[in-house]
Amino acid sequence: LQQKYIEPETGKTLIQHILQMVGTAGFRPRSGVAGKSHLGMISFEILPPEERTSTISSRELVSEWRKMIGPIPGAKELSFRAELGRGGDPVNVQLKGNNFADLNAVGQQVKQKLNEYDGLYDIKNSYEGGKDEVQLRIRPEAQQLGLNLSMLGSQVRDAIYGHEVQRVQRDQAEVKVMVQLPKRERVSLSDLQNLMIRTPGGAEVPLSEVATIKLGQGRSTISRVDRQRIINITADLNKEKVDANSVVADLKKWLPDVLNEYPGVTFDLEGEQREQKKFGKSLGFGFMLALITIYILLAIPFGSYTQPLMVMSIIPFSIIGAIAGHAIMGISLSISSAMGVLALIGVVVNDSLVLVDYTNKRIKEGMPVAKAIRIAGGARFRPILLTSLTTFAGLTPLILEKSTQAQFLIPMAVSLGFGILFATLLTLVLIPTLYLIVEDIKKLVS
Repeated sequence: LQQKYIEPETGKTLIQHILQMVGTAGFRPRSGVAGKSHLGMISFEILPPEERTSTISSRELVSEWRKMIGPIPGAKELSFRAELGRGGDPVNVQLKGNNFADLNAVGQQVKQKLNEYDGLYDIKNSYEGGKDEVQLRIRPEAQQLGLNLSMLGSQVRDAIYGHEVQRVQRDQAEVKVMVQLPKRERVSLSDLQNLMIRTPGGAEVPLSEVATIKLGQGRSTISRVDRQRIINITADLNKEKVDANSVVADLKKWLPDVLNEYPGVTFDLEGEQREQKKFGKSLGFGFMLALITIYILLAIPFGSYTQPLMVMSIIPFSIIGAIAGHAIMGISLSISSAMGVLALIGVVVNDSLVLVDYTNKRIKEGMPVAKAIRIAGGARFRPILLTSLTTFAGLTPLILEKSTQAQFLIPMAVSLGFGILFATLLTLVLIPTLYLIVEDIKKLVS
């Protein structure tokens, strides 16, 4: 990969540094994660965008890396990442319930369903079986003898692992004295079945007569939410091929039919979907608050209920301009884009405000409505146009910036710049038209 992608002008490879880490799966390992030999990570650093002459992106490099590596035999999980400001997995279905068998059954079906979508990769199921273990299930006969599962487990542990009977001081060290079965009597499953268990009454019975013994897998971790066991089925995606929202919408329609067979299992959406939902509520509240505030601030000086609505009518068209700007620049809509739209609605009304205010002043001087609107359009044309063009020109360097630090702000600047530019062109036509319509309605009502 390093030799494949070379800068044509400089002859240098795009990949500058490669880092290999064993025993951890991240740069900042959490407690209990670092130092595990089965974990590993390889990362590479590429030239900053402003220093590249080629148009290849980091996502394309990672996609090519994934193709070159292919499946690794024996690897349980393999993931590739090349994103900034990641808010979680694009697709993350969290299953809740109290029965691990049901959770895993549903999880496997969800995983198979995700494999059907083109553009999804790194599909994982967080359910891990853990290490092999011997599992004991107490028989009804044991309860009649006064035994319970805790007693059985304690006696089996003392026989196999050992029971501490005393500690002996030897120089500066303290030595534990453990009592356990001889090694030859604790090496096979048959030895365990013949292990003698002492009852509260003092009698001894073989373990196989008071408990069923079977081999199974323990669970390395058990995660819970609201006191319910959970597993997560996650997937990453190529945003150019598939839309996460459409995948999630399809899963919402499909999952209830599956869960009808497992009444104790429910599901939630986590990762980016949860963050989007939380942000959507916050943004909706902020949007409504901004509209109400703008209306009040306009209604007071105008002394009218209709003229503020006339001024604010340009807002939907500015949003269309912001979306069109993203399409022109080839940028996906994001949370930063939405924040730019929120800022846009407070700025875009300025041109309409100037035009309506100038028209009101001419009408108060006794000028006919049609003539006042016509004069206002000509008189305010240059200030309105220059204000919008200078605003767009000021945002242009940020829109065209290629540095990594600016990538978070570019969608916001695109929303603001293109929204203002598009709204300005409509303001000079839409506002005079609406003004005349409102005046005609007033004449009909009166």
